[in-house]
Amino acid sequence: MFRTYLKTAWRTLIRNKAYSAINISGLAIGIAACLLIFVVVQFELSYDAFQPNIDRIYRVVTTEKHGDGSMGRNPGIPCPAYEALKADFPQLEKIVPMNVSSGNQVTVLGSDPNTDAASSKKFIEDENIAFTTPDYFDMFSVKWLSGTASSLKEPGNVVLTKAQAEKYFTDYKNATGRFLKIDNALLLKVSGVVTDAPLNSDMIMGMFISYESFKNKPDIFGYSTDWGNLSSNHQVFVLLPKNATAAAIQAKLPDFVKKHYNETNGKKEQLLQPFRDIHFDGNYGSLGNHSTDKNILWTLAFIGVLVIIMASINFVNLSTAQAVGRSKEVGIRKVLGSKRGQLIYQVMGETFIIVVMSALLAVCIAKIAMPFMSNVASLPDGVSLLSVPTIIFLFAVVIVVTLLSGFYPALIVSGFKPVLALKSKITSASVGGISLRRALVVTQFAISQILIIGTIVAVSQMNHVRNADLGFNKDALLILPAYADSANLARMEPLKQQLLQNPGVVSVSFCSDEVSSSNNWASNFAFDHKEDEDYPVFHKFGDADYMSTYGVKFLAGRNYAKSDTMKEMVINETLMRKLGYTDAQKIIGKDMRIGSGSWYPVVGVVKDFQTNSLKDETKPIMIAAKKDFYFNIAVKVNTNNLKGTTAQIQKLWEKTYPEYAYNSHFADETIENFYRQETQLALLYKIFAGIAIFISCLGLYGLVSFMASQKTKEVGIRKVLGASVSSIVVMFSKEFTILISIAFVIAVPVAWFIMNGWLQDFQYRITIGIGVFLLAIFTSLIIAWITVGYKAVKAALVNPVKSLKSE
Repeated sequence: MFRTYLKTAWRTLIRNKAYSAINISGLAIGIAACLLIFVVVQFELSYDAFQPNIDRIYRVVTTEKHGDGSMGRNPGIPCPAYEALKADFPQLEKIVPMNVSSGNQVTVLGSDPNTDAASSKKFIEDENIAFTTPDYFDMFSVKWLSGTASSLKEPGNVVLTKAQAEKYFTDYKNATGRFLKIDNALLLKVSGVVTDAPLNSDMIMGMFISYESFKNKPDIFGYSTDWGNLSSNHQVFVLLPKNATAAAIQAKLPDFVKKHYNETNGKKEQLLQPFRDIHFDGNYGSLGNHSTDKNILWTLAFIGVLVIIMASINFVNLSTAQAVGRSKEVGIRKVLGSKRGQLIYQVMGETFIIVVMSALLAVCIAKIAMPFMSNVASLPDGVSLLSVPTIIFLFAVVIVVTLLSGFYPALIVSGFKPVLALKSKITSASVGGISLRRALVVTQFAISQILIIGTIVAVSQMNHVRNADLGFNKDALLILPAYADSANLARMEPLKQQLLQNPGVVSVSFCSDEVSSSNNWASNFAFDHKEDEDYPVFHKFGDADYMSTYGVKFLAGRNYAKSDTMKEMVINETLMRKLGYTDAQKIIGKDMRIGSGSWYPVVGVVKDFQTNSLKDETKPIMIAAKKDFYFNIAVKVNTNNLKGTTAQIQKLWEKTYPEYAYNSHFADETIENFYRQETQLALLYKIFAGIAIFISCLGLYGLVSFMASQKTKEVGIRKVLGASVSSIVVMFSKEFTILISIAFVIAVPVAWFIMNGWLQDFQYRITIGIGVFLLAIFTSLIIAWITVGYKAVKAALVNPVKSLKSE
């Protein structure tokens, strides 16, 4: 009997090719979109879930509440806090320090540690380098290929991952016993090789260096015994005993802070952050190459559900509308003895076939789209589309969509009375109720308009971010590395002069970091020979050409004089206002002290410029000269011959620093990276708004096609009586225009609530004006009119004689 149902269902689908094609294509696109969303969400939620002790691992982080109400959050703790935690919390099973660094140069020396660095292979590593202890490998899941963790007890040893070992030495089996040099300062011997971290891990390290090596090179890698020196690079993880709770340990941390910290400009807190939450925490940041906001994941999942609902609505609308054409078939089946349950099975069988065909087509569509997913989500290339979770999900979708799409049409069709069916008394107005189909169309277009409004707002905000006045000129700014150690200080000025001789170079500045970066270097400070202020000041160091190279504008005063050390300083207007001044001229000449250093005069005030992303408020900034902190070179280049000029700059840089690997980028790339997730979200809105519109139009086209076939005789009579083509088009369009308008009224408050909440992440944001909503409704109406109009015009142009004869 089941075979008979399938055969009958298949014949029904073949007989109604157009409607079957509309249903299959709509469902296929909806399922494909939902499948891709599931892959992204499932992958992000699986981060580090494989760690056996994940629920007992915590990261010790630092917060600092300042007197002005601001709060600083830092994933690190001071270096001496690691030893203090070991002494004060003996009940903790493991305490693991990690000083994490990236962008380091690795020079491959091979089997001879005395190999000339200038002639050796050099790499700039984007993967994290971790200075840590052997306990790391007891806390986190890592498989050893050679060597043992105990080698990291001694300074000068490094453990490589398999990928890094093969990168440096071709075969990882040849790596042990070879030598590397980090930043031309730290000689290391490879003492072991471990497997690479999985793709879904934030603990992506390229190499593990003994913590003792970090302590032995304080000037190079930042080790400090000062409790006031806090770096996000130095992080500590703890493993709780099985019988301990995080709350019990957390309750003792305030006493730990009081015992060890000398608080100068804020109230510090040490907090335990669950390791499971690190990947989703934007406040402290993850160790991997990105963190993910869970709200974005739930938004994606919600969009996927909406798309599936829209595709199911299409099916329900078309199936109930088509039921009129099947009324005689149903009547005959009932007269011949078919029971209602059998008719329900038949309709559900047809639905199941359509959904299965749609799912198979959806897999093909998703497979084609998968390589492009890295453009819209932070999905590595190695992630597979078809895994056990996705196959289970696909089966679940087939079952749920079959029930959603088929059960109601099955009830409608099986409920026909045979007498009315055989007498052709079943009409489209009575099938399923006009009010239901209208409600479904309204729901469908409400979803579409929510996504359209979301797209307009997201794209407008990202355009606002890109076109915002940042307070400096980011265009054609090439950023190169500089080296401020004693061996390289003497190379700086000659390199600068040679760069300036290039006709394509406008200006050059040595500086601590880019004018806008993720750096938040700050310290306590005092003003006008008073006590320390109760909030920190953030630092930027650069030579006398810093302002002109970056295009920072002065409000009052002048630039500091050319110097290798701090003698004068410039502040921004935010710091000026926080110090109680409204007139920039009045603060000129006042003295300021950074940390516990000397007092220096403020000689200038610059207009505020954005030092971080536009999600953050403008910080109080101090800018001064200090050659020891120049780690970057900013080169303003002429865009007329950009490629040629950058090639000449690279050649000169490599000549100046032959023992280093060249690495450069443009300042606007750094700024663009601030908004990678938001840019991806805007693109996702565009894609899914397009999918929603396409599915809506498919359904609309199907309904109008059905209406046209049902009203063939009516259209013929109207034309005979003198109706124009336009009046017939209006007849078909009028109802849908009203329904779309109702959908708009529903969509507006929902879309405003969602997108207004999203905009709150930005300190500098657009306002959602009436123009956004007018554009959304206008877009929806135009698309609907085009969809309806095509079929309506086609129906209106049919010869009325032919129409009247055909029915």
